[in-house]
Amino acid sequence: MELYDGRPDNIKDRLPREVRTYDFLDSLGIEYKRTDHGPADNMEACNEIDAVLDVLICKNLFLCNRKKTSFYLLMMPGDKKFKTKELSSQINSPRLSFADPEDMLKYLDIEPGAVSIMGLMNDKDHAVQLLIDEDVLEGEYLGCHPCVCTSSLKIRTSDVVEKFLPATEHGYKTVHLVGED
Repeated sequence: MELYDGRPDNIKDRLPREVRTYDFLDSLGIEYKRTDHGPADNMEACNEIDAVLDVLICKNLFLCNRKKTSFYLLMMPGDKKFKTKELSSQINSPRLSFADPEDMLKYLDIEPGAVSIMGLMNDKDHAVQLLIDEDVLEGEYLGCHPCVCTSSLKIRTSDVVEKFLPATEHGYKTVHLVGED
């Protein structure tokens, strides 16, 4: 894996959702580093990507309430364990579960394995509430997918919070996750 500045030179074989991500970031003047890789479908692969990007890739979970009337995108450090009860009490939403892949595609134009904050640019109806663990916000950079699981980006956290989110008209709620047994 190599680290590149910005978008790929050749976008011919890239999915439209990935190209739209680069177009959006570029239009906002957000600088980013990129690496291309096979599907990151296990922690070993994620650790290799982390090492190339020199950043902790966020664990991104797409959640919903039982009635599927509220959807949440949770960004948390990959090394923390997710505890439903711990989050539910902070957002006043009992019975959280993982949302269906169909909802992920409908709201974020993302498929399982590629869940990312970048998908919020596709949430034009603002149906998804962003939740960010405080530890993610403390990092200078964060790692995420450009709406596909075969590339990863390294972006300044401040650019995500101060440029990307306002451009998507999304706010966020800071949560505190301990993630211990």
